[in-house]
Amino acid sequence: MLSASVAFAEIPQPVDQMELMRRLDEDRLGCFNHAFEAGDEITEATYTMARGVGARVAEGQYFTRLPRADLADTGDWAQHEPQREGGPQAHSCISCHSSPLANGAGPLAMNVAIDPLHSGEPGQFLERNTLHLFGLGAVQRIAEEMTQELKAQEALVAEQACAKQEPVTLALTAKGISFGDLTATPDAQGESCTGQIDYEQLYGVADDLIIRAFGWKGTHITLRSFARGAAHNEMGMQAVELVGDADGDHDGVTGELSIGDLTAVTLYMAALERPTSKLELADLGLTELTDDERARIERGEARLAEAACTSCHVPSLELEKAVFSEPSAVPGFAEEELPSGADARALGLDPDRPLWFDLTKDQPNNRITLASGEEVLLGAFAPSGEQGATVTWYSDFRRHDMGPALADPVDAYGMGASVWPTRSLAGVGSTGPWLHHGHATTLREAILAHGGEAEASKAVFAAMPEEQQAELIAFLENLVIENFDPEEEDH
Repeated sequence: MLSASVAFAEIPQPVDQMELMRRLDEDRLGCFNHAFEAGDEITEATYTMARGVGARVAEGQYFTRLPRADLADTGDWAQHEPQREGGPQAHSCISCHSSPLANGAGPLAMNVAIDPLHSGEPGQFLERNTLHLFGLGAVQRIAEEMTQELKAQEALVAEQACAKQEPVTLALTAKGISFGDLTATPDAQGESCTGQIDYEQLYGVADDLIIRAFGWKGTHITLRSFARGAAHNEMGMQAVELVGDADGDHDGVTGELSIGDLTAVTLYMAALERPTSKLELADLGLTELTDDERARIERGEARLAEAACTSCHVPSLELEKAVFSEPSAVPGFAEEELPSGADARALGLDPDRPLWFDLTKDQPNNRITLASGEEVLLGAFAPSGEQGATVTWYSDFRRHDMGPALADPVDAYGMGASVWPTRSLAGVGSTGPWLHHGHATTLREAILAHGGEAEASKAVFAAMPEEQQAELIAFLENLVIENFDPEEEDH
């Protein structure tokens, strides 16, 4: 076995989780900044096979653009643990997350094919375009708080049914968003009553009431899970917390990503600057808009609401507590046991002693000094209330049936081939091509591909005069990703 601890040029050394914990005790903000910089280095590094990138696809082959369930000999692609969905096909994170800048989306040429069912049938492969990574700490926090609201209502309806000794139905909402109804029926009397819950009238969320915000299908609950899954599938870098001491991809390397590596990458993604808008940048004097351009964008925002697009692409949601913690202490988001079977706390992932940062002031990027001398934290989210933040994300965090035109060829995840979580519009003006497979080369094409629950909104848009359609699209094009770090423009 090769050791992953050997130093390689321009490849960062593994991050020690216990060292992060020691730094945390000494200087919380300094520890966060150290982890952020380490995560930056990891995402920008071009890893080598000696360090663990790639996987034994077959004898003498370590990368593939296509899933290879047909290669099932000992150690080959189909025998890897855990099972692969696709790839690996990349040496670095930013080779795919590259548009319009590092950590961004991906061009059509970087699409990946995945085969979650291991069918080996090209007609059942799923095609995925690369999503941007900006502002994601707030996304997990919204999902956490929504989940807490939904779980509290689940407990409440069961309690009420037991108290009344009759069925009780409760309208389920989180942050003002409807998730259908829950009905509870008493299953006993007295203290032994727990309430039998009927989940048949739920809408937009799984029966466990956990909001899953990451991945095109919402298959990951946390940023950490998303990161280690991407490292495994897209790069062949198997995290210690995923496989322990095993060489699950049979490339001759173990210990490919340390516990600390995943902590650093998670905090880095969580603290990347948020998407912005041309209107916001113009108000700060960071770009120029003519009066006509500004008016057109503002009319386009009204057109978006007129077409009821904002019933799903909800412009903003409020966070009660604007602190991202890694690991999370929220039930459903906290891992007591890692996928490898290891005890998370024993390896330094203690929800009682997390690394954390404030989403309204701690992000390192896009800290701008204006010509007036005023410092603007453009990368941070706007404070709200005593401890909260306003998260402008253009999503309701629910699942929706988008119709046959946007369906996967197979239902690989059990939620429906045409069912998708509402994709955020934040940064959408900078991240073409669009849709899960990147087949929309314009925003107009993306809108007209909508169906199912969005059919009525698409019809309103299609019926608009051409100029009004152009105004709506101008508003979407106004939702951009910008980097203003003077020393590292691709930071």
